Amino acid sequence: MYSFRRPARPLRGRFVTAFAVLGAVLALTAASTSGAFAAPDPGQGRPEIREGEAYMGVGIRIHRGDRAGEASAGAMSQTDGVQGIDVSHWQGAINWTSVRGAGIQFAWIKATEGTSYKDDRFNSNYTNAYYAGVIRGAYHFARPNISSGAVQANYFASNGGAWSRDNLTLPGVLDIEHNPYGAMCYGLSTTQMRSWINDFHTAYKSRTSRDVVIYTTASWWNTCTGNWTGMYGKSPLWVAHWTTASSPTIPSGFPTWTVWQYTSTGSVSGVSGNVDRNKFNGTRDRLLALANNT
Repeated sequence: MYSFRRPARPLRGRFVTAFAVLGAVLALTAASTSGAFAAPDPGQGRPEIREGEAYMGVGIRIHRGDRAGEASAGAMSQTDGVQGIDVSHWQGAINWTSVRGAGIQFAWIKATEGTSYKDDRFNSNYTNAYYAGVIRGAYHFARPNISSGAVQANYFASNGGAWSRDNLTLPGVLDIEHNPYGAMCYGLSTTQMRSWINDFHTAYKSRTSRDVVIYTTASWWNTCTGNWTGMYGKSPLWVAHWTTASSPTIPSGFPTWTVWQYTSTGSVSGVSGNVDRNKFNGTRDRLLALANNT
């Protein structure tokens, strides 16, 4: 009798399959060990993000049409002085002890967006930063087109944006920048935008006793508030200007900057991938004064 055997698969096919499987395994391993998610690349259009997933600076990248955030040369241009970072769930798991050991003295952490989104890494980041000795605070990504400033300020204060005089808590931040989901100024007139920001500030101060810090860019503020000077004596300014210059361009209506976000492509031990780097305009004693409202 003859025994019939199944024809052997060609060797080339075997190697192709083996390499495909190996590639998939390596990709999964890298994703599981990095602990961080790659922030969406906005390219020349809108970023591929779902509502609630906005992060500090995403609107700037859209406005600039950047693919890489900005030239990497800017990442190391301002690393003297009192250094900080800002983070959200896009950074994944963070080793805050390593962050503090790398010389980072302060951080702002995304807590909320609009009136229904809470960052799922906020609780762990906020607590772990505290125990690592990082002076930290929370930030709220503004959505002026979906509810009032007062409603969003109260949502923020109730979900991470509160303040306490414990030597390690900074006042909350209103992140108001180019709309990553639609029209640059969220469909509001300059008068309406001024009222929205003022209402947010008033409600936040009523809840926390603190003036909210405003994060923005010169281009957004000047366009969408019409060079408004109404926050001149109220809110510290956190300006975003990704540049290698020795100082940032600040919005009309503010006397100076308190914090400068000088790059979105920084690196810090304890954080996987790129992270925003920031510089405080003063000494550590002045940073503590901001934290403790003294």
